[in-house]
Amino acid sequence: MAQDDLASRVLNSIFFKSATKKASKYAMGSLALLELLREVLSKAKDVADKENKGVGQVLTDKLTTLSRMVKAYVSGQYRIVPWPTILKIVAVLIYFVSPIDVIPDILPIIGLTDDLAIVLWLFRALHEDIENFEAWERNQLFQDFSIE
Repeated sequence: MAQDDLASRVLNSIFFKSATKKASKYAMGSLALLELLREVLSKAKDVADKENKGVGQVLTDKLTTLSRMVKAYVSGQYRIVPWPTILKIVAVLIYFVSPIDVIPDILPIIGLTDDLAIVLWLFRALHEDIENFEAWERNQLFQDFSIE
């Protein structure tokens, strides 16, 4: 599959290796990480507004889920997720906000191809962790609205 090939190219690129090195520094500092999440959500909104609506929305939805997961981890609300999972997520988020990557973001439409490929790869790689988080989130929402 072409998308898997692109994800492999991204994972082996100097750009992703740089993002991976930065991930542990970001993940250790709450303020820097929260700023990263703000940048991710801002860029995701721009993508959804400007790019192919279907692809842009899929990317935005997935990035929003990842951002909520990291935010819940940083706030201490959700610590079930393993540390290596947080590092992978943060590395992908750093890669996403970086304008200089395997396929530069300044190229209309195709500039997001590598970003989408790496986000979809991450969702496949962390499927169980993300499913557990989404189940925890639904449970939290249910608890918030339950009548005692």
